[in-house]
Amino acid sequence: MKKWITFDLDGTLMQNPFVGHVFPEIERRILLENKLLGNIVEQLVLEHETRLNDGRTAAAYDWDDILKRYSKANQLQTSINVEEILGGYCKEPNIYLLEDSIYEVLGELKKLGFSLAVVTNGFTKYQLPVMDVLKLTEHFDLIVTPDEAGFAKPDKRVYGSVLELGEIVAHVGDRIDHDVISANSIGIRSVWICRHLPDSMKELAPVERRGLLEIHKLALRKLETETKQNFNALPKEAVPQEVIYSLSELPSILRG
Repeated sequence: MKKWITFDLDGTLMQNPFVGHVFPEIERRILLENKLLGNIVEQLVLEHETRLNDGRTAAAYDWDDILKRYSKANQLQTSINVEEILGGYCKEPNIYLLEDSIYEVLGELKKLGFSLAVVTNGFTKYQLPVMDVLKLTEHFDLIVTPDEAGFAKPDKRVYGSVLELGEIVAHVGDRIDHDVISANSIGIRSVWICRHLPDSMKELAPVERRGLLEIHKLALRKLETETKQNFNALPKEAVPQEVIYSLSELPSILRG
């Protein structure tokens, strides 16, 4: 049976161009037609969040459809294709790997016998061009996206196509609400990558960070930021099983 390691993409392996370039370009084009419209990106994000809250996890990441509905509601005639805009910004320095050692780490995991999969909330048409330019695609055996799976994290069903092919040993991601909670929900090892760990935490081996109160506080603050909610304490389902500050730490915790 194959043993899989699954990875989130944005914020974990790479930076996509949406926030810094795609959304501003969408807003610029809309304002060329109607300069009176305000809070354009905020309205698009609000529709995204509404879909998430309604349980339409896959549809929440269909930015072309979200934009189409916004344009119709505001009687815009301008035709804007999000995929086309992304393609125009799909080059460095607009996109980049978050660590120089990523290829090396992925290669080491393969040498350890693991199969590698991406489980991302971005649609294929938005993620694959970025992965291709950054030469990430060739390192993965499987790429799971909401448009193909029909679900997005934190819906645990998004892992279904990977589980059909073997056992998921661990899922690695930067978000508590999407990555840690979804991994914990199906009983796989949740690995939270937190690149802003305090230096005192970085000096500890990953095994020594488990269960530390400071780690729980960091995860709680991250969860509250992600969900825009307040919690009295970190929910059990949101507790990461492993915490790393660099992907270079990953092979050492998976060798056992």
